[in-house]
Amino acid sequence: MFKGIYVAIITPFKNGRIDEEGLRKNLKFLIQSGVAGIVPCGTTGETPTLSTDEWLRVIKITVEEVKGKAQVIAGAGTNSTEKTIRNLEKLADLGIDAALIVTPYYNKPTQEGLIQHYLELGKVGVPIVAYNVPGRTGCNLLPETIQRIAAKSEALVAVKEAGGNLDAVSRLITLVGDRIDILSGDDSLTLPMLAVGAKGVISVVANIFPAELVQMIDCFFKGEIETAREIHLRLFPLTKLLFIETNPIPIKKAMELIGMAAGKPRLPLVEMSEANTRLLEEELKRLGRL
Repeated sequence: MFKGIYVAIITPFKNGRIDEEGLRKNLKFLIQSGVAGIVPCGTTGETPTLSTDEWLRVIKITVEEVKGKAQVIAGAGTNSTEKTIRNLEKLADLGIDAALIVTPYYNKPTQEGLIQHYLELGKVGVPIVAYNVPGRTGCNLLPETIQRIAAKSEALVAVKEAGGNLDAVSRLITLVGDRIDILSGDDSLTLPMLAVGAKGVISVVANIFPAELVQMIDCFFKGEIETAREIHLRLFPLTKLLFIETNPIPIKKAMELIGMAAGKPRLPLVEMSEANTRLLEEELKRLGRL
């Protein structure tokens, strides 16, 4: 159901407001590049700083522009089960393919709490992609916990795994890989995760190199492993630079540098430092984008 390159898009701003024209241009570029899907309003989209109206508007624009040419996985998770349910209810009739639901952050639920959280969300009827990113949330959605959720809820259709632990990914594939799709949440680990059974990636790098990453995934599944490896290694330095400061600070700067709609991050995030910007410029020049 979910396979290939999914782009965790930024939310471009202009004069403090959503740059709707810029957002549509960015989406057209990605769709023309052949990506499998678009993921609006995730971490990369600065969702914590969006109002409810802005959040819904970004998702509606994404669905309008995609027009069935790619899948849409809309970010909708909060650290409140009730609030997340209300978000899912707002999305139910918008034509999305699934909702990306991050594990509750700050309140640090137990594994049993995570199970009950996702089971309650599953009752809404919107397909769910669980998002495990312990470095941001402070809790880790364990493979065995995902197995228990998947056994009780057909709503769980995929997992975005960004724990950075390949052993955990292998365990996850072993437990549930035949029932739900596993997507990498770390660009630098996409190829290794594909090797153990993941189906694709929700990518930050794909905001600016979508066609190359589409080719990498296609080559891997066609058995052209050497070509896939070459693409992975060519983009690897950029991948690391795009996380040298808090995401999405670097990707917004990279998009600005190459002339795409981006705008400044909203506080409490700030623009990329001058020293790191120079490193990013040098790498973009090496890759032929500047």
